[in-house]
Amino acid sequence: MKTILITGTSQGIGHALTKLLLMNGYRVIGTSTTGIDNINENNYKSYSLDLSNSDSIAAFEKNFQTENIKIDILINNAGIGPDLDFQLPEEISFQKTFDVNVTGTTFFTEQMLQHLNVEGKIINISSKMGSINVCEKNDSVAYRMSKAALNMYTKILSNRLEGKQFVASVHPGWVRTNISKSNINGRLSPEESAQKIFEFISSDFKTGTFWNVETEAECTW
Repeated sequence: MKTILITGTSQGIGHALTKLLLMNGYRVIGTSTTGIDNINENNYKSYSLDLSNSDSIAAFEKNFQTENIKIDILINNAGIGPDLDFQLPEEISFQKTFDVNVTGTTFFTEQMLQHLNVEGKIINISSKMGSINVCEKNDSVAYRMSKAALNMYTKILSNRLEGKQFVASVHPGWVRTNISKSNINGRLSPEESAQKIFEFISSDFKTGTFWNVETEAECTW
């Protein structure tokens, strides 16, 4: 039975993806800031994790050392977007966005690499809003920049781990979640997005890929 670690399982895409993975016979380790996500399954274990806090990351990783846990797939799903739909950057929310989406996710991943099995997979849930080539709007400055930075980390990590593990960024589609007011009108439900993400994870994708689950094609970086 393969083991998957996924961050941000209390709601939205992370919650739906966790339930889908469990239905498909995976053992899942989930995280949320509270450690509470209302998932009660034999093959599921939940931990509290605050990606903006380095002490929280260290404490989480200590559990893996103590219990000698190995994982086959890491899904970096947790992320925030407090400035989504806003036109101008704001310093406090800008810092918070990068603390979670970039700094926290990067150093959390670095800590977890030692627990990832050979030929394992790392999936960074990104966004096509982080694509530089297709950017035509001026809103959501911190969110867009953070996802562009996450995409660069995907490329760097895929270069470093080539021949050992597989790394990809995934655009989950425009999903109906509460991350922003505009997402109420999203094209996909969390369950539909989770299904498409699952199909990509299960495929033999090329490492270093930026994948759009809606179009089922690669995104432009």
